[in-house]
Amino acid sequence: MDVAFVARFRSADRVFTHVDARGSSPVSAGDTLSLEIGYCKRVVDARLQKLIPDASALPATAALPETRAIPIGSHISVPIRLRDGSLYGTFCCFSFVPDRALSERDLHTMHAIADVLADQIDRELQVGREQQRRRETIEQAILRGDPRIVYQPIFDLQTGRVAALESLSRFDTTPARSPDRWFTEADALGLGPHLEGIAARKALDRLHELSSEVAIAVNLSPATFLNGSLETLLCAHALSRVTIEITEHVSISDYAKLIAELVPYRAAGLKFSVDDAGAGYASMSHILNLEPDSVKLDISLTRGIDRDRKRRALAAALIAFAAEASLTIIAEGVETAAELAVLRQLGVHQAQGYYLSRPAGLEQLSFDPLSFALDEEPPNSVPFARRAIGH
Repeated sequence: MDVAFVARFRSADRVFTHVDARGSSPVSAGDTLSLEIGYCKRVVDARLQKLIPDASALPATAALPETRAIPIGSHISVPIRLRDGSLYGTFCCFSFVPDRALSERDLHTMHAIADVLADQIDRELQVGREQQRRRETIEQAILRGDPRIVYQPIFDLQTGRVAALESLSRFDTTPARSPDRWFTEADALGLGPHLEGIAARKALDRLHELSSEVAIAVNLSPATFLNGSLETLLCAHALSRVTIEITEHVSISDYAKLIAELVPYRAAGLKFSVDDAGAGYASMSHILNLEPDSVKLDISLTRGIDRDRKRRALAAALIAFAAEASLTIIAEGVETAAELAVLRQLGVHQAQGYYLSRPAGLEQLSFDPLSFALDEEPPNSVPFARRAIGH
């Protein structure tokens, strides 16, 4: 046969989803035609037979204008029915000249292929329904007010004061799952920039309530920056008090494009930080290409750094690099006095973690300076996380 196609039926027309042809074809994938034009709907309604070896020899097809216009010499068409019995459309093929050798065996082959197609279409429709369900879950969470924003203080280890607050998202909607899974799911569904933008707006809307010496750090992906949706949000705030954290886990395919997009924001004072440094190769690529203002040591480095020489060696190397590049080094995930002591000895500038203060609502946080002398070894007996009511 010269042309084969799959057509999906809609209320008044059919759309050609797949077309294959030996040479030129009168239809292409994406074309639409009225259901009353052509053979397919007539076959489904039993007004035409499925197997037509010679269209000119059958009065019902010889009378149709397309038989002569295309022309259609021979034709086979079978319905595609899904598992629930519903009609999806038809699988058809035709030749430009009659083929009287066509037989019931060819028709059986067409039915077998249509069954395979129906299984594949069923799976694709199920995936589509599942994606729609997941999309609706995220949209409903947003309508209910998620994400809720909490803040974790980042302390300057020279002065003991809060230098910045990292904004973190929390979701109160079921199903219960970690914030990173909500954002990963949103990203997979094309909703990532939208959800990130909502979280950033909520976080920065509280900036005016803070001392002018305290900044807010928000996590944003390059995709959110590149889609242009943040311009209005960012321009509404004092950018010298805003830091954008770009995670190690986000890949960047076009650094040049992103860097060009960041130029006006940098000129207005916006700062950038590479998050999760030391967690993998991507963070080093981010550091070299983005020229950030600060680098965050990943929790995998800070956790137990007082007991692990390899962690200390890697952290020391990153800190030395940062010093050479004039970058601020921030340690995240600090959970013990011993970890904090080692990080200070290594030259870390700022730190955050449960030992210092747990994430909490803005009203629950204490902004008092750290209660010990920073030139002394911190005591092991009083965890500074108790300073935050949200603990």
